[in-house]
This record gives sequence, C-alpha cells and structure tokens, in this order.
Amino acid sequence: MARSPIRPDINLRADGKHLGYLRLAHSVHRSAYGFIPIPIAVIAAGAGPTVLLMAGNHGDEYEGQALLSTLIRELTPDDVSGRLVILPMANFPAAQAGLRTSPIDEGNLNRSFPGDPGGGPTAAIADYIENTLLTEADFLFDLHSGGSSLLYEPTLILSRFADDPNKALKEAIIQDFGLPNALLYPRDLKGAYSSSAAQRQDVCGVTAELGGAGMIDSAFLKMAKDGLIRCLNRIGLLKSAPPPSAVKTTRFRREALVYADMQGLFEPLVGPGQAVSAGQMLALIHEPETPGAEPVEAHAAHDGVVLAKRVPARVIRGDCLFHIGRL
Repeated sequence: MARSPIRPDINLRADGKHLGYLRLAHSVHRSAYGFIPIPIAVIAAGAGPTVLLMAGNHGDEYEGQALLSTLIRELTPDDVSGRLVILPMANFPAAQAGLRTSPIDEGNLNRSFPGDPGGGPTAAIADYIENTLLTEADFLFDLHSGGSSLLYEPTLILSRFADDPNKALKEAIIQDFGLPNALLYPRDLKGAYSSSAAQRQDVCGVTAELGGAGMIDSAFLKMAKDGLIRCLNRIGLLKSAPPPSAVKTTRFRREALVYADMQGLFEPLVGPGQAVSAGQMLALIHEPETPGAEPVEAHAAHDGVVLAKRVPARVIRGDCLFHIGRL
C-alpha cells in the first residue's frame, strides 16, 4: 500500500496538550509545495483508553465542530486518563467552505472509507483516519447533524448485533448521551462510513446527529456536550461528568426515507419528533411553474417517528424529505 501523504506536526502519542495540524501535501497552481492543514488536538495523561472525537466529516454540519472546539479549549491533561484525539474539521476543505463535500475533489468523507493514500484529498483523509488513527483507538465518536439540507431531532446512531462485545457498554452510552432518539443498525463491515471503519478496526463507534439546518442550536449543543462528557467519563477517559440525563431515549431498529418525486416547493406538514402513521400525508409539493396545478402529496409508507425533515423548500425528484425512525 502507498504511504500516506499526511504528516502530523505534533506528537500524537506524548502526554500533555498538543495543538496543531495534520499536513496533507497538496500541490496546486497557487502553491507548488503546499499542504492542507487539518486541525488536530491531543490531550493525554497516563494510562487509559484512546478516544477519537471527530466532527466536520461533512463540512456544513456545525454543531460538532463547535462542540469539539469548546472541548479543545476547556480540557487539560489533568482532566483525562488516557489519550483524547480530536479532529474538529475532519474533511477540512469541506468544513472551511461550509459544504457537505470537498470543493477540491467533491469527496464525501463519510462515503470514502477505507480511503486511498494515493487518491485525492478526501480519500487520503479517510485512509489516515481508518488506517492510522483508528488502529490506535478504542472508541470513536463521530458528531454529525443534518447540515444545510436537513434538521434532526438529536439522534444517536450505533450498531447492535448478537455477538457485539460492547453491547452492554453501548446501552450505557445511549443512557449517558441522553438524546431523544437512538437508531440501531446491524453490523456493516463493508460500508464506506466512519462507523464501518470503526467496526473494521474493532473500535467501539458511536455517531450522533445533532440538529442541522445550517445553524447551531445552543440547547442541542449543551445536550450534546453534557452527553458526550458523561460517555467519556463512563469509558474511563474523563475524571468527572455532569449529573445523569433525565431524557427517555426512544430506540428505533428500522428506518425509512421519504423522497420528492417531482420538482417544486416543499411544504412540510410534520416535523422532527412527531409520530406518523402509514398512509399519512407528510408534505405537499407545489409546482408554481405550472399555473393552476394541484400540489402533489407525499405520504408515509410506514408507522414511525420523524427523525429529520428537509429544510430548503426548493426540491427536485430524488431529494430526501424525511428520515423516519421505525420501531
């Protein structure tokens, strides 16, 4: 396998607090010998688990980036037992541009694992995360949200399968995180997601969807911060944590997506957190391009709860309108 073009400018294994960049060599017209600076922080002290915290996997998902930036500022080596590795803008070109995908190569980092060290920037970042950072990690927390196109009620997403050695721990993590929803999915060793990368490296992986709509909700951010700190305390990395969450988490083991089947203007009739029934009308799609045209209805195919809804009104055929959690 080709050698990774990424080099850290800090010591990733030393105790202490180290702030710097992963330098991804990148030669362009503006800078023949330049690099892409991917921010990274390591906070480490003594024995304990190694945890990778990641946000900015999709660049227009801001809650995780803000949360991890806060932890980088606030945490010190005195707070930890083990090693905390933090990537607040994992796909830096996308995060810097505020886009879901990289403006350099159109790469979607969460569809790029296990990556390719000899590929474009997104593939190289995916390779470094899976084959360098995750090989030394015990846990991965990947913080997402709905980005520019979706708004989520905070939802934890994690795998559950019969012989999962972390089954009991994951149940505790659901309780500790204290989000309204948890979506459970089967083992996926062949996937291109960060969760699949974690499974391939025998890492306990947790993904969170923390709002979206191209903004940051301060209440969601506090919920996520408190929950993440409780989880890091649970696994032995942080020495203290907030009180237990009183939120009752609803667990979903199946999901469904509702799509637009025409272009037009999307009028949602339900929102995140609302229960829906099979056959229920969820939205209208108006077609102002055709004077006098009746709006087209979008219906639920299953009973469930709305986890997320689309934000922009303008849609085309194939746009996702709703993410439904099914019991």
